[in-house]
Amino acid sequence: MVVLIFGATGGVGSAVARQLVAEGTSAYLSGRDESRLRSLGEALSCATSPADSLADGALERVVADAGEQIEGLVYAIGSVTLKPLGRTTDADMLHDFQLNALGAARAVRAALPALKRAGNASVVLFSTVAAGHGFAFHSSIAMAKGAVEALTRSLAAELAPRIRVICIAPSLTRTSLTAGLVATEQAEAAMARAHPLQRIGDVDDIAAMTAFLLSERASWITGQVFAVDGGRSTLAGAG
Repeated sequence: MVVLIFGATGGVGSAVARQLVAEGTSAYLSGRDESRLRSLGEALSCATSPADSLADGALERVVADAGEQIEGLVYAIGSVTLKPLGRTTDADMLHDFQLNALGAARAVRAALPALKRAGNASVVLFSTVAAGHGFAFHSSIAMAKGAVEALTRSLAAELAPRIRVICIAPSLTRTSLTAGLVATEQAEAAMARAHPLQRIGDVDDIAAMTAFLLSERASWITGQVFAVDGGRSTLAGAG
């Protein structure tokens, strides 16, 4: 099994790569940061292809570089835009949509011939707890990730039974993108208290779920959005 990971140099993407390789799964890595991508590829003995997902033809080129053996796809590219609506520009919203939703659709479309040849393939996309729970200042990113959840269900219906499509919706997870939200011990403690399990997420929490959903152990799962969020989206008292 070869899993193509877009966004492999990010916190979640790199954790997914490490988890898959540790389980004996081959991974093909793509990311925007060429230096970090090279280092990660060397550390994990994985082939790599640097790319900016917003550049014309970039995703398609990566798929072509990866070859014909793609059996899994992870689109771990995302953004965190937190602004009041009055300060959120059209450019902010278009960027979030293009990076998160349109990028995911383009990645799956580019890999579709290879995934169909595999005959038993899987795709994992990423949303956020804010798409279904409602948080202030999240209008742009929640709107974009809501589109990812809708895309997940639409593609799962369209591509069944040969390709499974699943989405993970994390709550706050410690990555470079979210570092500003937990920059102090007090800030992290406050964020942790908003979760029934009393901590924020770790990238390994997300990576473990991703690896499971890509595997044969999840062969009867498709079209679902899984909350990996410390209980924040469903349990009473969560802020």
